[in-house]
Amino acid sequence: MLARQRQAVILEEARRTGAVRVSDLVGRLGVSDMTVRRDLDVLASRGLVEKVYGGATSVVGKSTDEPGFEAKSVRQRVQKEAIAAVAAGLVRPGTAIGLSAGTTTWALARALDAVPGLTIVTNSIQVADVLRGSNQPDRTVVLTGGVRTPSDALVGPVAVNSLRTLHLDLVFLGVHGMADGPGFTTPNLTESETNRALVEAGRRLVVLADHTKWGTVGISTIADFEEAHVVVTDDGLPTHAREALSEHIGELMIATVPGDGE
Repeated sequence: MLARQRQAVILEEARRTGAVRVSDLVGRLGVSDMTVRRDLDVLASRGLVEKVYGGATSVVGKSTDEPGFEAKSVRQRVQKEAIAAVAAGLVRPGTAIGLSAGTTTWALARALDAVPGLTIVTNSIQVADVLRGSNQPDRTVVLTGGVRTPSDALVGPVAVNSLRTLHLDLVFLGVHGMADGPGFTTPNLTESETNRALVEAGRRLVVLADHTKWGTVGISTIADFEEAHVVVTDDGLPTHAREALSEHIGELMIATVPGDGE
């Protein structure tokens, strides 16, 4: 098991039970005490667990917690770039697509630079900034209006009304969390409404979510698992999460993250 896969298992167990012990994890994962402690150090450095004597406790944020764009942009950057590369392969020249706000869709915007003839609709200031610098002269970028959130999304009635007039081939949705039951969620009620309008504007929905999003639940559901035609995630997602997603969605695509060891 790779380090990111172990860490995903540890994080899931910490969130499920509230705390994990090093001794239990050594037996469950079949690795050394030192390896488990290194994994806990990594998770603690990301603010996902809090180390305590003999193990770690879960750090569970409120369902309305919403980190800013800059804070989120440094988390799981390699995983997000790998996900974006896979997602870019789903985009065909000359199509109309939608990109929600988020740091993974921001990575996708950069990965789309080589695709010609696109019409791209987004409610993200950060995504629009990337697209504005494209080398494609035949590209059309539509930025919805709206009220700005901490994640630099434009939301509210203006954005919703704009999106309800559009018909897109493909919509890429970044999410705050995904869990069996609540589905794909966000901590921002107004952003949820805007994202639902974006989802409804597309013929196909592709959700982009790195493995740390599993088990996280925001206050509002954007879409149920069954609404996603494709979910693109990274290979740190644990087996039970892959099985849960595969039962409901059309296709699960796993991006391989290079250069991960113990």
